[in-house]
Formats: sequence, structure tokens, C-alpha cells
Amino acid sequence: MKDEEKNKSVGPGTQSAIGESANKLLLRFEPVLCFTKGEKFFPLDTAGYVENCSLWERLPNREAICLIPKGQLTLEKLGKLEAGNPKAVRFLRFVEEVNIKELATHQLQQLGIGTDEKNIFRAGRGRLARVGYFSRFADTLFSFLLFARGRVPWSTAAAAAIAYKPIEEKYSQPRYYGRVVHHGNWIVLQYWFFYAFNNWRSGFFGTNDHEADWEMICIYISDAVLEKDIEPEWVAYASHDNHGDDLRRHWNDTEVKKIDGHPVIYVGAGSHASYFRAGEYMTELPMPFLSPVIRVVERVQNLWRKLVSQSDDEETQEQESKLLNILRVPFVDYARGDGLMVGPKQEKEWDEPCLIEPPPAWVRNYRGLWGLYTGDPFAGEDAPAGAMHNRDGSIRSSWYDPVGWSGLEKVVPADKAIAITLRQKEKIQTRIETLREQLKEKRKELEGIGIEAAALRLQPDLQKQLELHNKKIEELSGEVKSLRGQLASDKALLQSLTGYEKKLSNGEPLPLREHIRHEHAPASEAELNRNRLAEIWAAASIGLMLIGFVALLIVAKQFLINAIITIAFIVLLIESWFRKNFSRFVANVSVVLALVSGLILFYQFFQYSIIAVVLAAGVYILWENLRELWT
Repeated sequence: MKDEEKNKSVGPGTQSAIGESANKLLLRFEPVLCFTKGEKFFPLDTAGYVENCSLWERLPNREAICLIPKGQLTLEKLGKLEAGNPKAVRFLRFVEEVNIKELATHQLQQLGIGTDEKNIFRAGRGRLARVGYFSRFADTLFSFLLFARGRVPWSTAAAAAIAYKPIEEKYSQPRYYGRVVHHGNWIVLQYWFFYAFNNWRSGFFGTNDHEADWEMICIYISDAVLEKDIEPEWVAYASHDNHGDDLRRHWNDTEVKKIDGHPVIYVGAGSHASYFRAGEYMTELPMPFLSPVIRVVERVQNLWRKLVSQSDDEETQEQESKLLNILRVPFVDYARGDGLMVGPKQEKEWDEPCLIEPPPAWVRNYRGLWGLYTGDPFAGEDAPAGAMHNRDGSIRSSWYDPVGWSGLEKVVPADKAIAITLRQKEKIQTRIETLREQLKEKRKELEGIGIEAAALRLQPDLQKQLELHNKKIEELSGEVKSLRGQLASDKALLQSLTGYEKKLSNGEPLPLREHIRHEHAPASEAELNRNRLAEIWAAASIGLMLIGFVALLIVAKQFLINAIITIAFIVLLIESWFRKNFSRFVANVSVVLALVSGLILFYQFFQYSIIAVVLAAGVYILWENLRELWT
């Protein structure tokens, strides 16, 4: 890349606000990336990747055609591409030829033959043992779909790893792409990381493989801080396609690990998602064709909460989450942090920051995919677009609105909090005075109408006019009630703001995690230390049940329904034993059997049941009414 493109910085307004150049600011807080053993792809200079790619274009229902062959493509050419057919998909292609001998050697290394044992990935505890039986059904369905639709064969990941090696040797230092933008009250530092390949499925039992991968984190600094006092307030790590408050942590949160002031990121193996803590993360991914079902379930849950006035407590959210997880496929994102570390004073250090704000031509103009376009109907195995764009060519929200992307637009920097609190107090106080005046006038009006109505009641021939006055009294009474309610609410709000201002003025600590609704935490020790037999059962149970179903169809078709119920009962019984909720399962079965027995009895003796219910109701009502007379 040209030096002038590398050294572009933020605008003069931003420079004066933060007192440092973009380069220095990015260097000051550049992150430390902690990878998992077995990771093969690390943040790469895009120039080396593009030089080893060809550029293709594909129209609907047509074969893809090569626009620029491998070896002739550069970032400069990518930025100068003319607009093509709007219906066409342009994409880079990294892996083109597969060498069988090299693949065989690579696979032997995957098995630990001829490679460093210390850097081999071991899955450890099985992921299926960590989820319920219905989630395993969803996983089975996904496996069938993947078999039917799989567009990136296992050999592609191996070929990508082989093709990546010479590029990594040439561009030995990892690189990130930085932006420093002034957005609202914040100076945002964005660090973008480019990976040549995402091998989550083939390398780490995840959901997909695809060429190229763009990941990002944001660091947020108040735009009013002085140079000597510059310290971030918030940091947000991108994780899959999530967005909002749950991605964000306060800089002083103990969950945000730092090494000499540099934030630590635990990178998901193969997926390259970013996490605050080391560990293994259960990730339930929705199957796209079930999205309408999930939306319906969420709407029903919201309606139910409103009807029964149910609060959004943690237990309720957990129960609803379990219901939705039945419609999702469970995967483990391994972010153990036990592999290579990239960052300041680490095993591998960053190359000089490469600034992409303002965006250079290759970022701004190329809206195609950064890897193979497979035509996957779920898009999971298609390569992503660049840092600035979505796959459809639109601009990413994390690019044009990095503050809103992390839910920070409603949050005020600490150094502005007192001033804005005072401003809000003044606004509320003015509103209270206005409400008081309105209430005073309405009360006077209501009193006058009340006197007039009292006078009209003495004149029987003016009843029509009295009805109009009564209607007016009802309307005014409602307005007075509403004004009093608003006044009481504003007084309570003013009191809260006064208390908040006092805490800010005294420098008292404020909650740092109140914005987090669904914390994505790594698996606990209890989850990781499951019985090995339970893991074997979890892996085999669905397959055994399907085989058993086929066997029943062949040898005992006449007893199919009874046999299915029996097998389901046995399977759930074993499941409850392994998941250590056997007693609860027995209790639930007892309740279900009791209900079924009751329904059977009611059906068999329907006429007598109705007579008994009516007779009991009549005796109860007679007793209650007579008791009232005797009291």
C-alpha cells in the first residue's frame, strides 16, 4: 500500500479534540489478541492476500467468469474497478487448485503427525452434552442440511492453510486496519482485523467455513478529555452478527483484561469472534429457514408477558431463552487463549497501523466479496464483504454508526455527565412549574363548572344542559388526574436526578454492568467436567433413536405408537439421569400421568362428571348466599 494512504489521519476537528494524531492514539490502545491452540489464520495484510487472489463475477443462473487472474490483482486495481452489472456478484477467489500431496501432508499434521504437539487443538468436552435433547435434534437437522447444501468442502480449508503459509512468511508481522472517528460525544477507535480464512467448521466443529473474514473492536473515548487525561471509557468487541449493549463493557470493568493499558481479546478458534474472557462459549445459531418461527415465538412471549404483567427478571428470560434454543443449533466457540498472542511486547507484534479513515479507494469502491461466492442459500459459507460494506453493497452500521452499533448513543461520557444532569434538572423543573400552572388553571375551571352543575340540578327544565356540564366535568377531571400523575412522576424524576448529581459530584462509583441484559459467559467448570459416559450418550442418543425408529418400522410396525412412546420415555429418563434432574423428571412424569388419568376418567364418566360439578357449584353458591343473610 502507498505510504500516503497508510498515513492518512482524522480531520482537523477531531485532531483538536483529542490532541493526538490517529496513529499515536491507535498505537496507545492497540489490543492484544489471544488465540487458541490449533489456530492457523492470523490478522493479515490485505495486500498479500489480494495479490494471491483472482477476481470473479457471477450473474444469476450463469457460470462465474474471471475478470482478473491470480497474480495480476492488487489493492490499487481493486479500488479502480468500474461499476458492473448490478445483478452480478463480484468476489475474490483465494483457493483455486488443490495439491493432493500437500493436502495429505497437511492432514497428517492435523492428526498430530509431524507437528508440534503443544499447538494441537483438542476439543475436550463434547458440545452436545452441554445442551438439551431438543437442541440435539436441531443439530441433527442442521447436519443433514449441511450435507445437502455444503459448498466449501473440507479440502478447501486445508488448501487455504497451505496457500496462506507463504503469505504469512512474506508479511511476517500481523496487521490491523484502524479508524479514528468523531461521533457525537465520542472519539471512536476502530481496529479491523482481516483473516484469510474462517475454518470454524472444518477445524473446530463449528457452523461454517468460508474464505476471508473481517472482525473488529471499538474503543470509545470522550471527545472532551485533555491529552494528559486520555483514557477510554468503553470498549465493544464484535462477536458474530450481534450488536447492542451486550457487546459493550466499561473500561474499568474487571472483565476487561488489560496488559500495560492494552485491552486483551480472546479470539474464537476458526470463527475469529472476540470475547472478553477466556473459555468455551456455547453459541446457539438460528437456522435461517426457522427465522419466521422464532419471530412468532418471540411475539407470543412478549404478548404473554404483557397479558400477565410478567417482569423481565433473569429467571423468566432464562426460561424463554431455553424455549428459543430448541429452534437453534448449538456450537462451541473455543476462545481459550492458550495459543499465540499478538500485540505489544507479545510473541508477535503488530505492524504499523494502516489507517482506513478516510477510506482508501479499495475500501470505499470495492463492494464485492473478499472470498469465494458459493451461492449458499443461507449465506453462511459465502465470504463476507469488506470492512465498510455488507454483502448486498450497503454500508455496515458499525462503520457509519459505531456508537449506535454498541448501544452507546444513549450514554453520556463521564466528564459531561454532571453538566447534562444539571441541564436535565433545569428542563424537568421548568416542566414541573408549567404543570403546576396548568393544574391550577384546570382546577379553577373544574370548580367553576362544578358550581354551574350544582345550580343546574335545581332547575328540572335544564337537564339537557346539566348533562353537557357533567360530561365536561368528567373530561376536566380526567385532565386534572393526568396532570397530577405527570407532576408526581416528574417530581420523582427530579429527585432521582438530584441524587444522581450528588453521586457524580462526590465521585461515588456507579454500576458498570447495568446495561448488560444477556451476558455471554464461557462454560463453567461444572459444564466442562461432565461425565464421559454422559458425553458419549449425548453424541449417540439421536442417532440411536433414529436407528431404533427404522428398526420398529421394519419388525414391529403394528406396535409403532406404543413403542415410540416407550422409547421416548426411556431416552428422557436416561437424559434426566445424566443431567442430574432425575427426581424432577419423575415428579413431572407423575403430574402428567395424573392429568392424563383425570382426563380419561372425565371422558369415561362425562355425564356424571358434569352432574357432580353442577351439584357442587349449586351447593357452594347456596351456602355462600345463606351465610351472608345469617351474618
